[in-house]
Amino acid sequence: MSEVRVRFAPSPTGFLHIGGARTALFNWLYARHHGGKFFLRIEDTDRLRSTDEAIEAILDGMRWLGLDWDRWEGGSGETVRQTERFDLYKEKVQELLEQGKAYPCYCTASELDERRKLAMKEKRIPRYDGRCRERSEPAPDLPFAIRFKASPDGKIVVNDMVKGQVTFESKTVDDLIIARSNGTPTYNLTVVVDDVAMGITHVIRGDDHLNNTPRQIQLYQALGYPIPKFAHLPMILGSDKARLSKRHGATAVQQYRDEGYLPQAMVNYLVRLGWSHQDQELFALDELIEKFAVEEVGTSAAIFNPEKLNWVNAHYIKTGKPEALIPPLLPHLEQAGLQKETLDFKALHRVILILQERSRNMKELAESAACYFLDDIPYDEKTKKFLNPESVPILQAVLKQLTDAPFEHNSLKAALETVCESMELKLAKVAQPIRAAVTGKVVSPGIFDVLETLGKEKALKRIDKQIALLTG
Repeated sequence: MSEVRVRFAPSPTGFLHIGGARTALFNWLYARHHGGKFFLRIEDTDRLRSTDEAIEAILDGMRWLGLDWDRWEGGSGETVRQTERFDLYKEKVQELLEQGKAYPCYCTASELDERRKLAMKEKRIPRYDGRCRERSEPAPDLPFAIRFKASPDGKIVVNDMVKGQVTFESKTVDDLIIARSNGTPTYNLTVVVDDVAMGITHVIRGDDHLNNTPRQIQLYQALGYPIPKFAHLPMILGSDKARLSKRHGATAVQQYRDEGYLPQAMVNYLVRLGWSHQDQELFALDELIEKFAVEEVGTSAAIFNPEKLNWVNAHYIKTGKPEALIPPLLPHLEQAGLQKETLDFKALHRVILILQERSRNMKELAESAACYFLDDIPYDEKTKKFLNPESVPILQAVLKQLTDAPFEHNSLKAALETVCESMELKLAKVAQPIRAAVTGKVVSPGIFDVLETLGKEKALKRIDKQIALLTG
């Protein structure tokens, strides 16, 4: 096989969403598996909807996922932008015109819309009727688009790497517009010209592009270009089998970052939306690069399952090294009211160790960790069940016993067992008021780990404060 060259080509009209992120990932893995090139091309010919902010959002999402891209030898920047290549598209349009493979179309938008409505009313497939195709008299004073003269003969066969052989009747391919009346090139032309210019060998994209493929194949042939291999990925659906939308979780990948998901968890989850390797669920990145094959992508639509994503994310938090979890945790700690400059990172390491087992995402971890560092902690409404006049004797006994106790696991265990024996109470009855007083929550890691990690000064101060509030 010659060098594999693939591309991810988003339109910058919004953020990088789940479907686009998976397409980018599959292209990236295919290139890295074969030691090839992965390019990022910004298809920004829609000037009304394309924005620089959207481009930066796409780049930001790619960087967060760890999907680095190669710089194209023929480009002037880290990405390829179609708006910088209009001269080349015009040249190719002119070439097709001179060869009689394209023609001016003077039909107005309103005329085309009326014909489309009539076709639908008559239950015909709405398609261009070709009335300008053989027009002999040019009308230079009228605005016109340029249409490609599609061949109506025979069949177009796509040997798809995912779907297998897909056959289209050539007569179903109408004469598509390749340049609008204002001179702007259209998608089907620009994608063919750019894929050839960049030496793209494999086009891996969503199967919503499958109907464009026969049109593009005819353009490749008309321009005398080699045809790349195609792989059309199945759709991603919500749990209700409807097209994935925001209500299913089809938000920007950055929102998942902001909600506390780790990039390695998102990558692992995305790759399993359509691809599998035996019964394996979790993969290191090196494993994915080694084992990924686009030919093994399933043909059925993938189902987006938020609970599965939560499970994968929790796994990476639970098994992550604290020092590796600190950088993605810091923004969430700041949202919880902590400043990076004031954090004791040695203490934060200990806090992560006791909390990571029970955290589904970094936001939860940060919210649970905050109480170990804040001077004044918020108290959950549920703590009222354990912080009441009946708990005062327990807290007083605990405060007395802990005042002279070393704050390490065995000593804390012995001290609280002494309180339990003297008051004839089980540990749970004693631990819950302590937990509520020192964390502001009713759920936490084991009470000995909590007290040891919190430290003597903070723990005793918080217990004393609750006794004062309850007896005041």
